[in-house]
Amino acid sequence: MIVKMQKVTLLVGAQHREDALNKLRKLGVIHVHYVKNPVSKDITSLENELSDLEKALSVIGEGKKPSKNVGTDEASAYVKEILSLSQQKTDALQKLEELEEKRNWFDYWGAISRNSVEDLEKAGIFIHLYVTNKNALKKLPEDKIVYVVREEKNTAYVVFISTDPNERLDFKEELIPEIEIATLEKNIAQIKKEITHIERRLNELSKKRDHLIAYRDDLIKKLEFSKVKYSMGEEETIYYLQGFCPNESISEVKKTAHREGWAYIFEDPDNPHEVPTLIRNPKWLRIIDPVFKFMGTLPGYNEYDISFWFLLFFSIFFAMLIGDAGYGLLILLLSLFAQKKIKNAPKEPFFLIYVLSGTTIIWGAITGTWFGFEKIAQLPFLNFLVIDKINSFIDTNQLFMMHLCFLIGVIQLTVAHGITALRYINSPITLSQIGWIGILWGLFFVAGKLVLNKPLPGFSLVFLAGGIGLVVLFSNFQKNIVKGILISLGDIPLKVISSFSDI
Repeated sequence: MIVKMQKVTLLVGAQHREDALNKLRKLGVIHVHYVKNPVSKDITSLENELSDLEKALSVIGEGKKPSKNVGTDEASAYVKEILSLSQQKTDALQKLEELEEKRNWFDYWGAISRNSVEDLEKAGIFIHLYVTNKNALKKLPEDKIVYVVREEKNTAYVVFISTDPNERLDFKEELIPEIEIATLEKNIAQIKKEITHIERRLNELSKKRDHLIAYRDDLIKKLEFSKVKYSMGEEETIYYLQGFCPNESISEVKKTAHREGWAYIFEDPDNPHEVPTLIRNPKWLRIIDPVFKFMGTLPGYNEYDISFWFLLFFSIFFAMLIGDAGYGLLILLLSLFAQKKIKNAPKEPFFLIYVLSGTTIIWGAITGTWFGFEKIAQLPFLNFLVIDKINSFIDTNQLFMMHLCFLIGVIQLTVAHGITALRYINSPITLSQIGWIGILWGLFFVAGKLVLNKPLPGFSLVFLAGGIGLVVLFSNFQKNIVKGILISLGDIPLKVISSFSDI
């Protein structure tokens, strides 16, 4: 169920502001609503620290052996070191890539020394390197001294030797690197050594990961505190904050306020969209919470908590989808084994699986489906559980199964509209929701006629006509009745078709 809230305003003296916030945080029952946008150098500094810390954590891996505890200053120093090492590694890898690209040049042309080429030029022998198409070599005059040093598909790497310093070939010329290959390989080895040293140090720092995570949690708390502090309203020497408090915790807040000398105001929320949603279900119903968290679904404060109904229909649909008691039993046994092995795991997901596997076993048992083998269901101690109408191995049951699916669908939709009708019990909307229930059941019988060739009861048309009438009159009820009816008439055809497809 959704816990009812009260809007609370607390007023404290300027000198007691931080102390009041610390006590409220320990109390832990107020969801703070910012009075103004929190802006401060402290907030900016903490956000930057958190950003750097997240980057540092993304750099280091998981450490196998956590080191001893570290303080805040030491943790901050580790973050700076990690980020510095990460940047050094990035720069080194970039430099290594550039050097290896130059090294690749020598793989194509061999260990050519620029100094040696310059010495030959002084002796009157000039060497030029070219990359060209193989076919272009056929057009060269025979008196040219050209050597092909490498061939790759249709590409030729050639060396042209001449005694004329101005003589060239009409090909793409390759420039000889200024660096010697020996120096290049030495530099590559040195950078690889630096990278290895950086990675070794980062691996050592990964042992600090758990403590850096604790440091991050501390920074998050400080950031939250600062945001609340600088979001408070201010009137001369009085600061005030606003938030929302569960009704059941109001007395606790008042007691603390009286003891600390705070002024307070409690009032009903004026804007339901600002109120946070706190759902507190019985322990047995909390097993559905992991599904809602996975879906990222949370009802608004002024909406209805559907946890029970969702669990009910989700279990039914899951059981019908799996449809086999054998597989349900297998899921149950695997879940029991997993829970025994993973002792620190939360219990709710496992209990949810137990419920789902249990409903699957029940459905499979009454439909006679055990690993898809009919003979298993014919065993005496299993056969008496089978309901003939939904027996999976009786071909004539298909129409009844379709009818059952339609029935479950219309019941689910009826529950949804019924809940909405109860929420607006003092509003004309209730009548429109009752109208939709009538339309749904009318469409249910129409679907039975069209799909299953069942006789159409006379009262089904009454349900349809009466339901449409209520929806047209009250779904957009307003002072200008004619305008409301016209709006409803424009919407209802598509909505009726949508409801029919839902069934």
